[in-house]
Amino acid sequence: MSDAETIMWAVEKDPALRSDFTNISILDSEPDASRVRTKVEQAIEAIPRLGYRVVPSPLRLAPPEWVPDYDLDLDYHLRTVAVPAPGGMRQLLDLAAAVAATPLDRSRPLWEFTVVEGLEGGRAAFLQKVHHTITDGVGGVKLSLSLLDFEADPPAPPAPSPLQRIVADAEAQRRAEASADPVRRISPADAVGQAVAYSVRQQLGRVGRGLESATQLLASPESARRGIDDAVRLGESVRRQLLITDPARSPLLERRSLAHRFEKFGVPLTSAKAVAAKLGGSVNDVYVTGVTGALGLYHERMGVPCDELRMAMPISTRGDDEESANSFTPARVLVPAQPKDPATRFQRVHERLHGLRNEPAVTAAGSLAGLLSALPTSMLVALTRSQARTIDFATSNLQGSPVDLYLAGARIEANYPMGPRAGCALNVTLLSYLDSLDMGVNIDPAAVSDPATLLDCLDESFGALLDVD
Repeated sequence: MSDAETIMWAVEKDPALRSDFTNISILDSEPDASRVRTKVEQAIEAIPRLGYRVVPSPLRLAPPEWVPDYDLDLDYHLRTVAVPAPGGMRQLLDLAAAVAATPLDRSRPLWEFTVVEGLEGGRAAFLQKVHHTITDGVGGVKLSLSLLDFEADPPAPPAPSPLQRIVADAEAQRRAEASADPVRRISPADAVGQAVAYSVRQQLGRVGRGLESATQLLASPESARRGIDDAVRLGESVRRQLLITDPARSPLLERRSLAHRFEKFGVPLTSAKAVAAKLGGSVNDVYVTGVTGALGLYHERMGVPCDELRMAMPISTRGDDEESANSFTPARVLVPAQPKDPATRFQRVHERLHGLRNEPAVTAAGSLAGLLSALPTSMLVALTRSQARTIDFATSNLQGSPVDLYLAGARIEANYPMGPRAGCALNVTLLSYLDSLDMGVNIDPAAVSDPATLLDCLDESFGALLDVD
């Protein structure tokens, strides 16, 4: 695992800090079961971590290791259930919340897919529950695409070449041999030895980099001064981003629980693009402005007005051709819940979000994760829990497909991604699809006691924003 993934894995000692996410795809009909199974098998081949499980290092001397699970039980990971009567959206969302509330089995590959049958109108749904260490949100979209088609009945893939058959036969033989010991047992001495060797290599690498940096500074006094200035700016940015001392801003959203309530919301993509162009910003600015306006209205209606809130939002660092499982930087920013005027609030949100990418702590997140991942688990959990208390809500913005997608013959009508709350009051995650910005709202009902009013506020806030002249 990378350092950031190691942190996500370790802090789950506190169940409130779980990082798995669930995507709900609404289908216009029930998919063909055999084709779904085939697509999942193909996805496991295309995305190796779906076929791997996690093996921790003794005494956390090294990061947890991904190892092939040669005994993977597809019937455990791929399930079919029926939604309770009458099969409406409320019943589906409650079922998905119950599925999401159950922790993933950490001794198996960290994902579960569920086909939900019996929705009203002959429709169905597909739930994808995936641990964040397998992939981030952008990677999760790519994972979904590996399961889907661009037409209801695509042509059969070409027959494998002789070379591909040889490779497949060799892999089958290797799996057959490995299945004799699927747990891949090694002696405690060997496990500790491997972990110590990794730790020594890491320390030697750090010493080498430190000596190289010291040599450069001694050779160039100007570089030394710049380095000191950069270090000061980084320290200030770390305090703003990673070591916040003041609490979350909302007195209304303070309570926390392990309960889940899922809701959904959506607005037209073309309308959001038009408003973004008119106001001189991006669709992401429209999205955050709409959500913050809704939370401002919610506080007002609940009798606890609030001017600003602290939002957590991941910033993708993934390159166009990058295949890393997780390539994002967590960022936090104070965003305005007021004024009610959507154009004015939009400009303030735009300014706050624009400044995020210039934060030194954001660009240095990889190095900082390396330092934090070395902390004892108890200290890492306590630090993460204390910082989670400084966040009011989380958002995430994902780009989906502009064309129709199909799962085993069934057309996808909408997608509602439910991102991890990780200790905050709610997470609103957006996934564009066709001409819609589909939003999944993962609520802690202890914090948001009136979800219906929150949905009304979302409708009013986005309605006013999209009607800006």
